[in-house]
Amino acid sequence: MTQRIANGHNGYRVDTEPESPSTSASSNASDSGLEGTNGINGITNGTGSLSLNGNRNIRERMQRKKSSPMMPNFMVSAPGKVIVFGEHAVVHGKAAIAASISLRSYLLVTSLSKSRRTVTLKFPDIDFDHSWNIDDLPWTIFQQPSKKKYYYSLVTEIDQELVAAIQPYLANVSPDKPADVRKVHQNSAGSFLYMFLSLGSPSFPACQYTLRSTIPIGAGLGSSATIAVCLSAALLLQLRTLSGPHPDQPPDEARMQIERINRWAYVYEMFIHGNPSGVDNTVSTQGKAVMFQRTDYSKAPDVKPLWDFPELPLLLVDTRTPKSTAHEVAKVGRLKDTHPKLVGSILDAIDKVTQTSAELIAEDDFDTKDEDSLRRVGELMNINHGLLVSLGVSHPRLERVRELVDHQGIGWTKLTGAGGGGCSITLLKPGVSREKLDRLEEQLDQEGYQKFETTLGGDGVGVLWPAVLKNGTYEDEEGGMEIDQEKFLNAEGNDGVERLVGVHGGMPGEREGWKFWRVESDPQL
Repeated sequence: MTQRIANGHNGYRVDTEPESPSTSASSNASDSGLEGTNGINGITNGTGSLSLNGNRNIRERMQRKKSSPMMPNFMVSAPGKVIVFGEHAVVHGKAAIAASISLRSYLLVTSLSKSRRTVTLKFPDIDFDHSWNIDDLPWTIFQQPSKKKYYYSLVTEIDQELVAAIQPYLANVSPDKPADVRKVHQNSAGSFLYMFLSLGSPSFPACQYTLRSTIPIGAGLGSSATIAVCLSAALLLQLRTLSGPHPDQPPDEARMQIERINRWAYVYEMFIHGNPSGVDNTVSTQGKAVMFQRTDYSKAPDVKPLWDFPELPLLLVDTRTPKSTAHEVAKVGRLKDTHPKLVGSILDAIDKVTQTSAELIAEDDFDTKDEDSLRRVGELMNINHGLLVSLGVSHPRLERVRELVDHQGIGWTKLTGAGGGGCSITLLKPGVSREKLDRLEEQLDQEGYQKFETTLGGDGVGVLWPAVLKNGTYEDEEGGMEIDQEKFLNAEGNDGVERLVGVHGGMPGEREGWKFWRVESDPQL
């Protein structure tokens, strides 16, 4: 069964229920709702009757496949994430909470003319730019009945035969780059090609995918997953297999769209990481927060969405100190082997902090603007950090951030992620003065830190269709500024990207044009 939705907000029609492969293939061109609407008119002989040539022309034009105009440029955005509670304990079967942050990746999708048969990835943040000829890609093996996947497929493992088929198309990716950089580029390219070839077809339109991100890379903030989510959503939109987002979308339908994006984002993550937890892509897709727990590493973790997680003011500080997650995890493992009962009790205590925080935030009278409510959460963050310090996973640079924040008296701070460097998060007290924040920023800058004022628990994946925004220029009178690749690439730094295309545009509240799949908790559950 197919549900047709003419979305007045975004201008595209999509299928929301799985079709059979044959139905889907035949409907993509004729039922997409994006073809031209010109009628078929025969050629008259001047007297109102049709000539023989006119009859033949009608038959030919009726048999000819209707052409589809190019899709407009559009954008997809997805947020990064932080671990709020439960680091390291989660490795040992305890629960943890991860939440989205308002630092985001932005993907611009640019359609090319039909005469062009290339697909391009352009990720300037990591100096990656590569194109493939669509017709030359290994479609044959991906289209085999035993291999073929559809947008509604559940893919739980990477097919190594398909991986092998992709390898020749990675051989000439960034050949002149250093080995470590080239590996990153090839992972990005391979993940994309695997998803592109699984979802697409040889007739897929030529296009360019240009990505900019305001998320620090390698800081444990889920930057890889945001790329996965952006590309997954973009491909599914191009295939017209997503509905919305729009304000009156039923929650069940919105959940289904989110799950579809998340499934394919996980495929991208599996290609790179092998057996990822799926937490990063889940948070990036749905936003808000999740509680997750993995008691059996041969199975996927138990992930519970926290749809009503509140938006909280957050200060994120990057120590710019390289960290090794594997090293920090191994350190805790050795400590547990040496002192099993003691370390076990610390891990149990961290788990109790996580559970208590979830209960606290879910209380009916929890108020994000009330200092007492935030104080209780902040105290739990302090306790969680202290327990992590006792496991030996903090770092002098992290402790220095806590010292500076405490000196200004502006909030509660803990490390986030594996520790040993990386980032800290500070829950800000209500009404913190700009003067105090500026003094803190000045001190952090002097000591080589990078600070981000962000929001915890915001929206997940969003769509800007078409890529047009109002930016306070004369173009606003004509509907807004069209975001093309040149403008996007020339935006200077994180601030420039945020001002040009940001979900918030550097201002409070959301920017007109961006739409999100919003889902609140089901009161019946």
